[in-house]
Amino acid sequence: MNYEVILTCAVTGGSDTKGKHPGLPSSPAEIATASIEAAKAGAAVAHIHVREPETGAPSRDLELYKETVKLIRESDVDVILNITTGMGGDLIPSDDDPTVGGPGTDMITPEERVRHIEIIKPEICTLDCGSFNYAQTAYVATMDMLRESANRIQNAGVTPEIEAFELGHIWQAKQLMKEGLINKKALFQLCMGIPFGAEGTTRNVVTMREALPAGVAWGAFALGRDEMPMLAQSVVMGGNARVGLEDNLYLEKGVLASNAQLVEKGKEIIERLGGRLLSPAEARKKLNLS
Repeated sequence: MNYEVILTCAVTGGSDTKGKHPGLPSSPAEIATASIEAAKAGAAVAHIHVREPETGAPSRDLELYKETVKLIRESDVDVILNITTGMGGDLIPSDDDPTVGGPGTDMITPEERVRHIEIIKPEICTLDCGSFNYAQTAYVATMDMLRESANRIQNAGVTPEIEAFELGHIWQAKQLMKEGLINKKALFQLCMGIPFGAEGTTRNVVTMREALPAGVAWGAFALGRDEMPMLAQSVVMGGNARVGLEDNLYLEKGVLASNAQLVEKGKEIIERLGGRLLSPAEARKKLNLS
């Protein structure tokens, strides 16, 4: 059991979910406000994607990242920023020529995937391992791509959070550790039940946790109605936790949630289990963040 839990709120995500939830944060002001509200509710970390303000479509526009982070940093609320680097790795082979990307493909270089991290320098950023199949696309991150991304993140002084969608991704991260591209005290996020990575079963969580390098901080999350059960499972197994509209849009069946409400619900579960949420300052100390 982890009695001192770092709770992350993933406030908006990079999926096409705006049409399913009209209150999903889209503009920099909305994403910043959602992050601040989540922090006030008890989240130590805000995991951030950006979206096109007019349409809510997923985006990787540097200026949107800069504006969102500026608004959060200028507020009087402390929260650890964890910014995604997962955008720009989606491949949909063309029907006419499978050697090239077709409609919906968004493939950019490792340099472009982490440019906003090098400029903004959040305390944490994700390093999405791969490659693997999503429901509609293939996410591509070869070992050499990961080496370049990890090297740039390390040189920026940012702590990577390894996003592991299946066992092979943990193996990739261990290799990067051997090569000195990831610190031995890296963070791991076990991403469970994301089609078509590891199914969100107890057995799979146990197996992936046991494959982690010794001494690393870790947590696990799952999607939809499995969000809160996975939160409890992760904490009971010694991990940290994550909630947020990126992973689940509902507070209960038929009731759309806000990020702050999901944080409050997660906090209640953790406290009923006998744990407590760490503040951003306490989380920094526990994770050795600079």
